[in-house]
Amino acid sequence: MMVRKNQVILIVEDSPVDYETTIRALKKAGVSNNIQHCEDGDQALDYLFHRGSYNDRNKYPLPGLILLDLNLPGTDGREVLAELKGCDELKKIPVIVLTTSSDEKDIEQCYEYGANSYIQKPVDIEGFFTAIERLTNYWLEIVLLPKNSE
Repeated sequence: MMVRKNQVILIVEDSPVDYETTIRALKKAGVSNNIQHCEDGDQALDYLFHRGSYNDRNKYPLPGLILLDLNLPGTDGREVLAELKGCDELKKIPVIVLTTSSDEKDIEQCYEYGANSYIQKPVDIEGFFTAIERLTNYWLEIVLLPKNSE
């Protein structure tokens, strides 16, 4: 079961520039999925656990894929990853860490917490577009996921 076109992609990104660039790259790659955006880790956890203003599961369905920045204000991406992968209902949602960090400690910790992929954001725009295109080709067209991850 691939990430389906009707499934939400959740982008957890605090930088408006990086968020807009990611959206542009996804559109250029032909992704038509509904995109939800959280600007920090606390907002992402509220979304995923349907708390506060995100309690409407129809309006805020669980995503089929999460693109997660690490360096977020408040609860950082590492903590978000650890919390969602520790929850039986959420742990099968693929999480792609998309960050500027190439620190070996960050990479190792994210995989220990259950990240499905770790991608360093390329510095130049064309490199970023290429990375997003490859990411979407794999996660939205090639990979098979368990049925209950929908």
